[in-house]
Amino acid sequence: CGCATFGTEMNALTKHESSALALSEPEFLIVLQSSLYPGASLDSIKLVIGYCKAAGLDPMQKPVHIVPMWDAKAGKLREVVMPGIGLYRTQASRSGECAGVTEPEFGNDVTDKLGGQEITFPAWCRVTVKRRLPTGEVVEFTAKEFWRENYATRGGKEKSVAPNAMWMKRPYGQIAKCAEAQALRKAFPELGSQPLAEEMEGRHLSAEFDGAPASPTAPSAPQSLIDTAGTNAAGGVEAYRLFWAASTKDERAMLASMHSGFKAQAEAADKSRTVESDEDGVIDQDFVDAMDRGVPA
Repeated sequence: CGCATFGTEMNALTKHESSALALSEPEFLIVLQSSLYPGASLDSIKLVIGYCKAAGLDPMQKPVHIVPMWDAKAGKLREVVMPGIGLYRTQASRSGECAGVTEPEFGNDVTDKLGGQEITFPAWCRVTVKRRLPTGEVVEFTAKEFWRENYATRGGKEKSVAPNAMWMKRPYGQIAKCAEAQALRKAFPELGSQPLAEEMEGRHLSAEFDGAPASPTAPSAPQSLIDTAGTNAAGGVEAYRLFWAASTKDERAMLASMHSGFKAQAEAADKSRTVESDEDGVIDQDFVDAMDRGVPA
């Protein structure tokens, strides 16, 4: 029956062999709704299960969050499934190359009134993620995020400037998550470029989240291609340049969203040791400039 099939799929997904976890679909939905996603609709929880199944994640670990965002087209709040900071941390850890994350460093305190609410917050937060390259060298990737550019507002039709309850309660903790997420994306571009729940809560859905991107969306890159790009980026700018030059047009399109991250990784790899030169003793500046513009060389 359908329930038995669902239970089998969930066992395979979560990699648990105990028959005690072979729940029927209605039972499993109730467990998630009552424990991990209280108040969420069953349709949204089904989206969570589908997301986790496609990505090979365990939904009981809550790797993703259900974020209410205002949909101007529908004229109502819409629940969107997005990864959480915990998922980025887990993926970086599983890579075996994460060499640590620094304690967040905060800028000066600012006290201001936003939407009639007085709040004291740090001007910015800086976090560094360290990655151990295949050569054994440890490279640092630092992200500095400004509080005003990241804080989540109260969700709803009106574009309020007042911080939501969580950002009012934890102005330091929330901006620290945003800075860490950006640093993780820079250090591990293969994690993807999707914004996290912590970064998007309270925002209005833009065209890219409405499913109507301004430009055609490239197909997803296979993991083997991402791994190859990462390996070459770890070898420095010249190694990545040669990889990019040998890539097909379709491969470049699939890697476009991760291009800036691999470029940063390649430049950092060169910085960690003596800067490598080409035959003329000069780094290929045209390629570096092209990477800065995000334009395939």
